[in-house]
Amino acid sequence: MADFRTHLGVAASLGAVVAHVGWQAGLWGLAEGLPILALVTFGGILPDIDADRSKAIRLIFNLLAIPAVVAGALWLQRRLEPGPLMVACGGIYLAVRYLGGALFCRFTVHRGIWHSLLAGALCGLITTALGHRLFSLSDQLAWSYGAALAVGFVIHLSLDELYSVDLTGARLKRSFGTALKPFDWRQPGNSLAMLVVAASLLPWLPPWQPLADLLAQGSALWR
Repeated sequence: MADFRTHLGVAASLGAVVAHVGWQAGLWGLAEGLPILALVTFGGILPDIDADRSKAIRLIFNLLAIPAVVAGALWLQRRLEPGPLMVACGGIYLAVRYLGGALFCRFTVHRGIWHSLLAGALCGLITTALGHRLFSLSDQLAWSYGAALAVGFVIHLSLDELYSVDLTGARLKRSFGTALKPFDWRQPGNSLAMLVVAASLLPWLPPWQPLADLLAQGSALWR
């Protein structure tokens, strides 16, 4: 299994490539390319959200707390006065950072459902839905941001599988096949629940045609 620095460094490097190539091709502007870089990088460490007491889980929940506070502030600003609003935002940060992290440690297993393509797709769809509904991004940009996070997610899973191959001994380690998998076949109930959550996001997503156009343009760039 690749370590935290490897995941972070590779995802950031490939994220910079994706952001630059898309900018040069006119898929997004320079300002929009910076979140692309950030999302690929974040996706590159996100699967380790199930790793108890790791650097990744602490960083992930610190980062997740920021958009949670922003979303909470946007939703509550017309309902609360400035003082209570600040208290509520502080509570949201603490809940996501500490309570969310503790719940994940309690109910997840490393290399389980969060190390799967299904989990990557779910995180990409959540990012797209939030960008479209909460931040009013254009359809194509919302899909671009969701795809960027999913790409980072797949980079992480691919690295874990590569590190499961012992080239010096010409053998496969026991961890091979536990990361880059479509779903967690050991816990089909968890996989089904995640699939239901992903399906529930469909009404909140932008039209699918911009995603198809984005994928077609992206594949043409790498030919």
